[in-house]
Amino acid sequence: MNGDASYSIGDLARHAGVTVKAVRFYSDRGLLPPAERSPAGHRRYRHEALARIELIRTLRELGLDLRTVRQVLDRELPLHRVAATHAAALEVQIRTLRLRQALLTAAAERTATLEEMETMHRLARLSERERRELIEDFLAAVLPDGPQFRGVATSLTPELPEQCTEVQLRAWVELAELAQQPDFRAVLRGLAERQAARQAAGAVPVPDPVARVLRRVRPALAAGLAPEAPGAAPVAATVAAELRAAGVDPAELAQAHDPRLARYLDLLAVVNGWPAPEDPGPALAWATTALRAHGA
Repeated sequence: MNGDASYSIGDLARHAGVTVKAVRFYSDRGLLPPAERSPAGHRRYRHEALARIELIRTLRELGLDLRTVRQVLDRELPLHRVAATHAAALEVQIRTLRLRQALLTAAAERTATLEEMETMHRLARLSERERRELIEDFLAAVLPDGPQFRGVATSLTPELPEQCTEVQLRAWVELAELAQQPDFRAVLRGLAERQAARQAAGAVPVPDPVARVLRRVRPALAAGLAPEAPGAAPVAATVAAELRAAGVDPAELAQAHDPRLARYLDLLAVVNGWPAPEDPGPALAWATTALRAHGA
């Protein structure tokens, strides 16, 4: 139709893809150009009204309220500024939806109880400052004071990106749950305190017990050597001798083999976007069994 043509309220609604009630609503609030009247008193709208109502519909679908729509139509607000504001608001909504999706997915996979769901929801909603405080509390609980543990603290600190993925968010929630477990904290504290005691006694800094065991045990694992087999005795003796020379009680391997520690490191890598760490579990289990079997 050309600009001189006119529409009945029904025709306008049909062409614009809205209801007659919506056309009347927008018209009565002055959002459409004034309607003319037919000889019978019915409203007639020009083509400009169709263009205006299509714009209103677009703005409403983008989430603008009627007050903002009026300001845009009356040129009281520049459209680019309104678009920027609402784009930011949509980003918040998207993060919220991503959070809900991550929580529901995690709850479904774990068959979580109501109490666990509440905990997960609380952890996922923490602000950046609250997340940082939670991890700082955890690290203060498991690491003794001293400059030698500053690097360790940094390497154990998760940094959830602002634009995180669902996988990263779920990993953060599980990691935060682990970090609050008192018995897990006690295990890590015990390992760190023994390391601090060795250093205080003047022991020469050496790789941590896990690194030493991995280096010695990897070839035996790769060869498929059973830890109870006679051929494993020399490996067990070497591991025991190296650990004792470094002032490490071989019994510490049982604590280092705590699967929660390996899980924490796996989750940490996911949250921080690091490569997946090597799982020390098989090597530690092999060494623990070999030491016990061969009396090393």
